[in-house]
Amino acid sequence: MAGTEIRNKTNVQKFVLLGFPGTWYFRMSLAGAFSVMYVLMITGNVSIIALVRTQPHLHTHMYFFLCNLSFLEIWYTTACVPKAIGVILGTNQTISFTVCLLQLFVLLSLGATECFLLAAMAYDRYLAICHPLRYSSLMNGTFSAQLTFLSWLCGFLAISVLVSLISRLLFCGPNVINHFLCNIDSWIALSCTDTRLIELATFIDSFIVIMISCVITLVSYIYIIATILRLPSAQGHQKAFSTCSAHLTVVTIWYSSAIFLFVKPSAKDTLDLNETVNIFNTIVTPLLNPCIYTLRNKEVKEALGKTVRGMLCDFRKARV
Repeated sequence: MAGTEIRNKTNVQKFVLLGFPGTWYFRMSLAGAFSVMYVLMITGNVSIIALVRTQPHLHTHMYFFLCNLSFLEIWYTTACVPKAIGVILGTNQTISFTVCLLQLFVLLSLGATECFLLAAMAYDRYLAICHPLRYSSLMNGTFSAQLTFLSWLCGFLAISVLVSLISRLLFCGPNVINHFLCNIDSWIALSCTDTRLIELATFIDSFIVIMISCVITLVSYIYIIATILRLPSAQGHQKAFSTCSAHLTVVTIWYSSAIFLFVKPSAKDTLDLNETVNIFNTIVTPLLNPCIYTLRNKEVKEALGKTVRGMLCDFRKARV
């Protein structure tokens, strides 16, 4: 009887994503911008993975974590941007209940995984800077692989229970989502059932994920900064800080948007602003990450220059 009652109450089988209503010129320009940023994001992150794999001196634990981060960013953006482009153009605005829930699960799980990966990278930098003589024994290949596996596992497990609760929400109508992707806030806003438990679960789950990863990252950097300040020379300060400045920049950008999107008492109050922040979180940040790690990392810049010079040399030989 309960199953029949739920089916009778849930009239919505699909949702309509509004995206960004506006003039034809505005939507074409926005779709073009999304497409260009998506291609650049894929190119940048694939290039980092290829660069690390082909350059032996980059086969370190830090770049192993970075490859995982780049791999995650590729799938994180792919889960929403191609669909978002169709929504903006008005050619593919509907999304089924199941696919919407799947997109929600993938985006939240990958987002939680990124939090844990960034924390693992911060701990790696802590060991490298604060315990340089013991680093090779403390951070070995097995331990870095275990940290990476736990990051992915905890990221997906942390979201599984939450999405299971969300999947039980009932929708009696309307079915229009004022967004370019499926997110928790929109589901809560459209549901015709009591959502207080879901909002509380979302807040607690987000708080735990972000708090655990934030504490690990913050404590690691407190020790890192304290160690750097004790170094005798300014050159030592610069060299030590250069090894973690790129990661610190990425951490600041990611957590700023993540805390705004998820750690709030009510999910219904900031729907319009969430759309803007989601653009930054799902498109801009994954595009910035490879740029930050390339431009602010001496080893990556040198490896990239070496690769480009080698490709140009091979091209000239082929022409001759």
